[in-house]
Amino acid sequence: MPEGAEKQYPEKRRSRRAKMARTLRVRPSEPKDEHFEDLPVSINASREGILFKTRQATYYPGMRVFVTFPYSAPHDPMNCEYVAQVVRVDKLPNGRFGVAVNLLMTVNYSAGQQKSVGLI
Repeated sequence: MPEGAEKQYPEKRRSRRAKMARTLRVRPSEPKDEHFEDLPVSINASREGILFKTRQATYYPGMRVFVTFPYSAPHDPMNCEYVAQVVRVDKLPNGRFGVAVNLLMTVNYSAGQQKSVGLI
């Protein structure tokens, strides 16, 4: 992340983040956004959010996305899919972007119940 990025944004996290490089799958959840499937790698994650690095330039604050984290292969039973909202997009060197998403709720069903992971 760029120098001083922590000072530009107030701390809003309710849980600790862990540095981890894991592949995730991100897709737009609203029809107004052009369809894409991005497979970036996370920088860090917490119970309520993920920061990842990507070359995809179509993310914008407020955008709703489906996030599968961690992602290894289609139909892997370990995949967990969330509805998330982009909260920040930072321009990084080499044509990359740092994208922070807030995980709003899971879309995996467990005994017919959806589980909420954060505040909407």
